[in-house]
Amino acid sequence: MKSMNNISLKGRSFLTLRDYTSEEIKYLLTLASYLKTKKKVSIKGDLLEGKNIALLFEKTSTRTRCSFEVSAHDEGAFTTYLSPADCNMGKKESVKDTAKV
Repeated sequence: MKSMNNISLKGRSFLTLRDYTSEEIKYLLTLASYLKTKKKVSIKGDLLEGKNIALLFEKTSTRTRCSFEVSAHDEGAFTTYLSPADCNMGKKESVKDTAKV
């Protein structure tokens, strides 16, 4: 899918709709529809091909974790889930150093 009007959301977090313009929200909805259609017709995606994604959640959430894992896999990425209970991030190693690795 080509970028709509050269919209780039790289490096941005989705915390609230107020942080986005109406054009960016329209782009996100269009992208969501496109990805959902690909999934329905069993088209394997490659938008994240060869990428590795570490999943870190403040609170445990089975639905959120599963949806991220399935979505990343559908687009060619590999995921690693780091649970708060098992993760020593910020204790032995700094968060910054862990993120680099």
